[in-house]
Amino acid sequence: MDIETLERMLAAGKDSALLRFGLGKSWLDAGDPVRAATHLGRCVVLDPDYSAAWKLLGKAWLAGGQPQAAREAWQRGLSVAGSKGDQQARKEMQVFLRRLDRDSPALVAKAG
Repeated sequence: MDIETLERMLAAGKDSALLRFGLGKSWLDAGDPVRAATHLGRCVVLDPDYSAAWKLLGKAWLAGGQPQAAREAWQRGLSVAGSKGDQQARKEMQVFLRRLDRDSPALVAKAG
């Protein structure tokens, strides 16, 4: 579905974690990480155990220039994925965190 269709569904009151995930992914793919993060943030409020949403939320924050917010989303996502046995999402978020550590040494020093 395209973004306009998804937005119309939301406007019609059909809010759900799955709809918000779809909107977040669509906006991220369209190059609007701020809108993506807004929808993905709402997605994880609606379903805090949605590990794929935490993963994508981190990507949106990073694309939007918010590496610390990305780190926090991925760390939360690691916990969720670990508790659900979602090993693929867990591995991916571990890789993203390692890359963030490698690419942002000053941020690691502040966070540590």
